[in-house]
Amino acid sequence: MHKVTIATRGSKLALWQANHIKDRIEAHHPGTVVELLQIKTTGDKILDVPLAKVGGKGLFVKEIEEALLDGRADLAVHSMKDVPVELPQGLVIGVIPEREDNTDTLLSMRFGGLDALPRGAVVGTSSLRRAAQLRALRPDLEIRDLRGNVDTRLRKLEEGQFDAIVMATAGLRRLGLAAPEMAALAPPLFLPAVAQGALGIEFHEDGPMGEFLEFLDHEESAITVSAERGFLTGLDGGCQVPIAAWAELYEDGERVRLHGFLADVDGSGAIRREAEGDAEDAFELGLALADDVLDEGGREILARVYDTI
Repeated sequence: MHKVTIATRGSKLALWQANHIKDRIEAHHPGTVVELLQIKTTGDKILDVPLAKVGGKGLFVKEIEEALLDGRADLAVHSMKDVPVELPQGLVIGVIPEREDNTDTLLSMRFGGLDALPRGAVVGTSSLRRAAQLRALRPDLEIRDLRGNVDTRLRKLEEGQFDAIVMATAGLRRLGLAAPEMAALAPPLFLPAVAQGALGIEFHEDGPMGEFLEFLDHEESAITVSAERGFLTGLDGGCQVPIAAWAELYEDGERVRLHGFLADVDGSGAIRREAEGDAEDAFELGLALADDVLDEGGREILARVYDTI
């Protein structure tokens, strides 16, 4: 295979991720030339409306998947947290490379953490999951929507539009970005998005890409992502719902412990549950934990959330 085309979004972070995979492919398969095909997705085009209000799933992947289906690209590199559980027929997320840090980070120009923020401080985030957990921990904070690429978000922080903002630690690390004050928002207190920090490589199920890219697959990361996506599947959740999940392996990777979170948009009524099971049954464990959360009041929460959007 001498030429391979990767479909990717055009943001700085997406390009870093695609180039990271490009470099690894070219190093592992000498003589292969990898090209990038930049595609603007629906989520990239709509910047003046909160994601939860846009509705639908796959806001950052649909147009990229169309490039795979019509043959313009051989594979796509996604942030797994953006990928719906249901994929177009014939496509598969066949490879999960080793996962980066899955936590969130609170960034500020002068406050050293969540507890240091003054009463009524303005915190920016585009994520209902982050907003709900922030409101549950600090009901006094004013949470405002923050859209745009990573540079735009940091610029708004530097300009004083926000006292603090919350971003994924993985993206900050990959781009080497920082603020004067940074504090981790980490499990078990603050749960990440499903599959946060993980990349997913999508391609045709019946094509040659599975074997070609097998060297990139990281089993432990694939297991934790599978458990978390099972939880998301069981709740039938999208970006309109504050859902979080965190899977961790133990007993030499043979067992998985999964923590799940669901709340109202205002952070009230939060449900936290956990379950344990065999790593080989990770996805089913996620489904079972979702059923538990639904039975404990999750159905009512989901009904309220969907009634407000």
